[in-house]
Amino acid sequence: MKARAHVFVSGRVQGVFFRSTVAQEAQLRGVKGWTRNLPDGKVEAVFEGDREAVEAMIAFCRRGPRGARVTKVHVQWETYTGIYENFEVR
Repeated sequence: MKARAHVFVSGRVQGVFFRSTVAQEAQLRGVKGWTRNLPDGKVEAVFEGDREAVEAMIAFCRRGPRGARVTKVHVQWETYTGIYENFEVR
């Protein structure tokens, strides 16, 4: 089953290679979409792929890479679109 999650990650998540690590994890799992820093200090991401892989990406966001301190992960489940060809850091 395909799934799409729109995720907002709060805490110390900028300046710790969060986006690039998320992109590596997504590529390993075959997840498509994007990630970017927000002006308020959060990281935003959209994940599309197999439900299990998308859930694994959300679990990774709850931990983050070394140096990150995640305090909150807000997940919005959305309708799968299949519009992404890869995963990109914006």
